Amino acid sequence: MPDIRDDLSGALSHEDPVRRAQIQMQKPLAKRFYKGVGVAQAEGDGYAVLLDGRSVRTPARRPFTVPTLKLAELLAAEWDVQADIIDPSAMPLTRIVNTAIDGVALDQRAVFDDILKFAGTDLLCYRADSPAGLVERQNAIWNPILDWAAQSLGARFILAEGVIHQEQPREAISAYAEGLRAFATPLGLACLHTITTLTGSALLALAFAMGRLSTEEAWAAAHVDEDWQIEHWGTDEEAFRRRENRWQEMRAASAVLDSLR
Repeated sequence: MPDIRDDLSGALSHEDPVRRAQIQMQKPLAKRFYKGVGVAQAEGDGYAVLLDGRSVRTPARRPFTVPTLKLAELLAAEWDVQADIIDPSAMPLTRIVNTAIDGVALDQRAVFDDILKFAGTDLLCYRADSPAGLVERQNAIWNPILDWAAQSLGARFILAEGVIHQEQPREAISAYAEGLRAFATPLGLACLHTITTLTGSALLALAFAMGRLSTEEAWAAAHVDEDWQIEHWGTDEEAFRRRENRWQEMRAASAVLDSLR
């Protein structure tokens, strides 16, 4: 059923998340059109996901292949868990892989450079000047990551109070870039870019990728300010849902990156 496959793939992987959500709302959810899901060695390198023995392809009709069996099995499980209908919102791993193959692979340098831009205005470098409790919490959670970057990467970032832009030394950005090069593959950059945009911190993304932080630790570090506000002022259901959706995206990017190790 190629037409259904094409429509579904487009909804799963549009590069603009707002447009992706609009596509998903406009299109009725497709009925599950396959019975069996499997994994097989792809022609050449990598592994493919099979639906009733047929290889999945990306929206641009490229082979939907990944470098490790572990990742292929995670993707197959994501397809297999779909019941009577196929819900694209429940398939974040597939979205990341489609984005890596159809998007990042075509211009890795642009994605690499975009992550570097985040490093130049990293969340961890902008500190509150009050209240004292928040300042202490930021120092306690963020300073060890900055110390790690300085010691492990040779990247020494400058801190600033408030939101006034602080230009970072070129040496710090260059040192960060050297660390990022170890993950400069389409899938690696897709995952790191996702984590960076979700957390607002290229430093947290690389610290996770290099094993300095767990997924949960990186997520908690990204929400020091928000959690402080929640503790003192509470939250609402809509904000909670938004954060939970972003957490699922974070977990997906982390799982893909972990499966490449």
